[in-house]
Amino acid sequence: MCPIPLNWKLGDPILSPVEDMLSLDPVEIGSKATYKLLIGAIVPRPIAFISTVNSQGICNLAPFSFFNGVSSNPPAVMIAITRKSHGEKKDTLRNIETTHQFVVNSVNEWMVEPMNQCSAEYPYGVNEMQTVGLTPLPSQKIQPPRVKESAIHLECELYDTLNVGDGSEGSSTIVIGKIVMLHIFSAAYKDGRILLEEIKPISRLAGTSYGHTNDIFQVPRPKLFQK
Repeated sequence: MCPIPLNWKLGDPILSPVEDMLSLDPVEIGSKATYKLLIGAIVPRPIAFISTVNSQGICNLAPFSFFNGVSSNPPAVMIAITRKSHGEKKDTLRNIETTHQFVVNSVNEWMVEPMNQCSAEYPYGVNEMQTVGLTPLPSQKIQPPRVKESAIHLECELYDTLNVGDGSEGSSTIVIGKIVMLHIFSAAYKDGRILLEEIKPISRLAGTSYGHTNDIFQVPRPKLFQK
């Protein structure tokens, strides 16, 4: 159901249920409570299913939902990789810092369970892709493999990083990757566009909740200001 009244005109008042507000200071409630609020407030979030390799060529595969696009020239994406509970770097970040390469694989409806299994904390050097039964597919321009079962693959080279926080739990490293090759499920590509009904993307919500991409509606963007 479209949330915008069809007869709405510029300047018309909006009937909103929002009244009383609760104000919270992140310093007072702490980083863990703030994190829970952020993942509930910033929704839905796309999921980057990132494949990397370590210095021995062993694959690592893990999902991250602090993820989005950055630019198209150069084509780039960003992922915020948070620290582990005791401040240690996650395996994905360690591998990216070593090889300067990674693949962003899409998460689609048919692969939610293996993706979720890859979110567990495996010992460093464990090949999660092999462990959960997903299929490695050689990349064309970089070393880390792609996930064959994913509908979209973005081969990336490290563009830049930015550390946020002091390195303790809750801190993160923003990784910006330059996309050097895109791969799209052929049935989902038409006239330069990606068909959502074919890739069936999954989004991350709060807690253990995920969302489907359905009930899509169109709202054309205005070109000129008109009263």
